[in-house]
Amino acid sequence: MATIIEISDPADPRLADYRDLRDVQLRKSLETENGLFLAEGEKVVRRAVEGGFTPRSFLMAPRWLEGLADVLATTDAPCYVLSEALAEEVTGFHVHRGALASLERRPLPSVEEVLDGARSVLVLEEIVDHTNVGAIFRSGAALGFDAVLLAPRCADPLYRRAIKVGMGAVFTMPWTRLPQWYDALPDLSARGFTTVALTLTPDATAIEDAVAGLDRVALVLGSEGHGLSARWEESADRRAIIPMREGIDSLNVAAASAVACYVTARR
Repeated sequence: MATIIEISDPADPRLADYRDLRDVQLRKSLETENGLFLAEGEKVVRRAVEGGFTPRSFLMAPRWLEGLADVLATTDAPCYVLSEALAEEVTGFHVHRGALASLERRPLPSVEEVLDGARSVLVLEEIVDHTNVGAIFRSGAALGFDAVLLAPRCADPLYRRAIKVGMGAVFTMPWTRLPQWYDALPDLSARGFTTVALTLTPDATAIEDAVAGLDRVALVLGSEGHGLSARWEESADRRAIIPMREGIDSLNVAAASAVACYVTARR
């Protein structure tokens, strides 16, 4: 069972994993160097542990001890208990969900492992906003997709904000980063997937038509600002668009992913 440790000093060095959570660049460096990530909120903490990730420690207000007692019973990691006011001093924001956990990252699986048995896959290129990445994982998991592949420059799905928005979908959805960018889509085609790029190119067809009757589909989504690169647009097997009323040509990438996943899942 977790060791319960009451904390009264926000400068306690044992809380280092939880400091300055609002500083994205600092957190990226700290989490990468130390091989950790943070989960926030009772549901997300629970899903992370149930997903097999090893806790380094927990930080929570006293009111969450009972609700997470079963999770704390599964580990010997320390549980730091402090008031919500002190937690805010440590983290730099109001931890309104009252519970955080620091967990160990696992080595990323290979593309082959992630694609084993998959029929519907999301492929993300240069989506750098953590909120969008989390929302896309959530849509994919909710609508029956089997895996997610990320280009090298995509935002980290294990960043706290991405995990929170995605409701912990990253813990159950198989995913990995593509080892190279240039021939990623032709490689997926060679593996038996039809790559369908969401794009505004003139030859794009309605998403319903583009995915109809396909067996294995890789749905390709591009960056928030410029969409897909010319290379990925051109190397995709098919190009698709979500038909819209005149005057609006596109949706936010997270919203577009939800619509496209829904249509693709019912192909």
